[in-house]
Amino acid sequence: MKINYKYRQFLFFLIKLSIVVGSFYFIYQKTIHNNAISLPDFVLQIEDVFSANPYVLFSLLVFTFFNWVFEILKWQNLVFIVKKISFITSLKQSLGSLTASLFTPNRIGEYGVKAFYFYKGERKKIILLNVISNFSQMFITIVFGLIGLYFFITTYEVSLPVFRSRRLIFYFSILVVSVFGGKFLLSKKIRGFYWSKIILFIKNIPSLIFIKTIIFSIIRYVLFSHQFYYLLLLFGVEIEYSTLIKLIFTMYLIASIIPSLPMFDWLIKGSVAVFIFSFIGVNELIIVSIVTLMWLFNFALPAIIGSYFVMNFKYITKVATNKQ
Repeated sequence: MKINYKYRQFLFFLIKLSIVVGSFYFIYQKTIHNNAISLPDFVLQIEDVFSANPYVLFSLLVFTFFNWVFEILKWQNLVFIVKKISFITSLKQSLGSLTASLFTPNRIGEYGVKAFYFYKGERKKIILLNVISNFSQMFITIVFGLIGLYFFITTYEVSLPVFRSRRLIFYFSILVVSVFGGKFLLSKKIRGFYWSKIILFIKNIPSLIFIKTIIFSIIRYVLFSHQFYYLLLLFGVEIEYSTLIKLIFTMYLIASIIPSLPMFDWLIKGSVAVFIFSFIGVNELIIVSIVTLMWLFNFALPAIIGSYFVMNFKYITKVATNKQ
């Protein structure tokens, strides 16, 4: 029995180590072997911006810090339905799951890691709460994005016919319903989740929890969209605020609805951003540099911190108690 226990512990350690190594390798590939921008060009751009203002790094870290503070608060707020956890515990779960999600298809790692922080009987609820958390952020992206998209298609002559169509919002609504509702309506049971039980679970969530989740999602969206705007200013893009922020909203909307693996997410965001900002004549190198910085500050850096929590993660097998 002791041998089996030691074997399981060693196997679990290898799994954690593989997650951390995989995440670091993914970050290395994104920074050193990035096909969208050469490392010398990127470094040169950064040197020009950072040398002109010694407080730039601190400012960007402040944006990143509060972005993740509100993500952690959002998760703490949602998990309260199942179990009261501290801010530090929510931080460990949020950053640890981010590390695991970087190189997993459709960020499945995020759902798995968060679920394993809880007892077996709580895990299905945790997965559903994570779906709600991600859906709330997507919902805000759609709301703000539609505002930006309307401005975009009515202001610029976009070459793609679909953008010129007045029926775009109608088609987009069908797409959203299909993506978020279609799969659920195909069967009464979805991978162990009964549709009736999902509805009942959601109905039992207090309205205050939903309201706070939406508020935290809005704050996060405002933070990372304005971080992008701040970087545009730092790189010398001198165009009025209302135009830039609407284009940023459009960029996040289009990038979020394009299906992709996480490993291609950066490339897609960069391509969409280059396309969107080409209409106001922003240099391609500037846009790719900004997208790269956004990824480094908001994903790579938190994932590196999260690797510590992954390595110190302990699998829970005991019966649930009220102790924190």
